[in-house]
Amino acid sequence: MSSSVSRTATVTDRLVAANRAYAAGFTDPGMGARPVLRVAVVACMDARLDLHAALGLALGDCHTIRNAGGVVTDDTIRSLTISQRALGTRSVALIHHTGCGLQTLTEDFRHELELEVGQRPAWAVEAFRDVDQDVRQSMQRVRTSPFLPHTDDVRGFVFDVTTGLLREVVTHSSGRVS
Repeated sequence: MSSSVSRTATVTDRLVAANRAYAAGFTDPGMGARPVLRVAVVACMDARLDLHAALGLALGDCHTIRNAGGVVTDDTIRSLTISQRALGTRSVALIHHTGCGLQTLTEDFRHELELEVGQRPAWAVEAFRDVDQDVRQSMQRVRTSPFLPHTDDVRGFVFDVTTGLLREVVTHSSGRVS
């Protein structure tokens, strides 16, 4: 009898197998960590957003920072600060999207989680109702951060998950027209 234990493959097992196939044909592209286009993109983690395809980006073109809602949190500012100060980015594009799951949540999610696990999360849910207003708030957080030296080219967009089009969000101070 065999002592090996049979188990069902997990999604992670599938990912690891795909990586082996990828690595078999991989060649070092010989590029550094500095993004070629000197841009950082902050976007939602939603699986429907294929940022590289939607924005015409190639490997090495940008830094991509993703989280639930594409919210500009302290950790996002941390990543942007490293991106700008250590790796040379100068522009920031913020991309939220239609039909975001954060539009269906409230801070009650955080309180329910506390009741379930017995510990209050240190983070806010950052739920919102108006996607345009949330993009404006995110732009404001980037533009006013004392840690970011490059805030002249900060623009915000809403990606339409049904058409694939970006719509620029207008701020009163930017003068940009959508």
